[in-house]
Amino acid sequence: MAKPTTPRPSRAKPKPASPAGADHNRPRPDAPVDYKASKEELLEFYRQMVLIRRFEEKAGQLYGLGFIGGFCHLYIGQEAVAVGIQSALEPGKDSVITGYRDHGHMLAYGIDPKLIMAELTGREAGISKGKGGSMHMFSVDHKFYGGHGIVGAQVSLGAGLGFAHKYRGDGGVCVAYFGDGAANQGQVYESFNMAELWKLPIIFVIENNQYAMGTSVNRSSAEDQLYRRGESFRIPGLQVNGMDVLAVRGATEEALKWVKDGNGPILLEMKTYRYRGHSMSDPAKYRSREEVQEVREKSDPIEGAKKHLEAAGISEEELKKIDQDIRKIVSDAADFAESSPEPDLDELYTDVLVEQY
Repeated sequence: MAKPTTPRPSRAKPKPASPAGADHNRPRPDAPVDYKASKEELLEFYRQMVLIRRFEEKAGQLYGLGFIGGFCHLYIGQEAVAVGIQSALEPGKDSVITGYRDHGHMLAYGIDPKLIMAELTGREAGISKGKGGSMHMFSVDHKFYGGHGIVGAQVSLGAGLGFAHKYRGDGGVCVAYFGDGAANQGQVYESFNMAELWKLPIIFVIENNQYAMGTSVNRSSAEDQLYRRGESFRIPGLQVNGMDVLAVRGATEEALKWVKDGNGPILLEMKTYRYRGHSMSDPAKYRSREEVQEVREKSDPIEGAKKHLEAAGISEEELKKIDQDIRKIVSDAADFAESSPEPDLDELYTDVLVEQY
């Protein structure tokens, strides 16, 4: 009887894995180009970014004075992301959802600064009747769906908003923002899978401000090129200079075209930076003052837009006038908030359930 032979291992060398995004049989969006803004559009981008910057500075002051309680996460440094993206959306048609660093997104969607500041200070006149505070603001009328404190939860809810747009056939697109820290949450990838399977009209936006809560993305993420995170779900990704409002708007135009053509979701990684700590309670000792100052000097989104405006013939005096007007708007919003009454105790029991049971 012949002795059975032991199978010998193959001598063939394994083929190297293709790099992320190298499957050329898949359709992919075109490479984005910087948006060609008119002088009027660029002025509006500048105005909105200055509004967010000054509003957040005032919010930081009010927090220090005790007018804002709980947590407060400022958007200073990231203004170009919200302004560049949401300037391309249709308010009342396209929906937006984000995490708890949400004030800037609301301002960029045209919501009254007085209502936002009143919400920050827990007043009855606030956009959520003073019950949401800094982290949980919400406006159905503006299709702004929060403001979510659970890291990554808004991505799953955003997939639901995208599903609603497709189910209703209303032509709307959902933009779901999350950060580099939330990019490591499991529910994010469950949402990616469903969004691609159902070809949902959603743009996933990773606001990569480099440090999540306090650990650099290079130390916390095995794949730190976050625009690749959707590749295994066949979701294409684009990496964008999130400190340049024209680059952000250009990438958003390409993303909207991709989604509206029925291709399903797309992922935008916005390489941005926050100048303050994760929240007002964070001293940000995990990075140097010199690093922050270098970003301010070389990449500040407002200073970058100012250079474009000066090249377009806008004088320094005109820009100073815009800043003065914005400071007045923010000061009035703070005065409105401080003078508005707190909600009645009975208000605590409203908006808990859709119906009365």
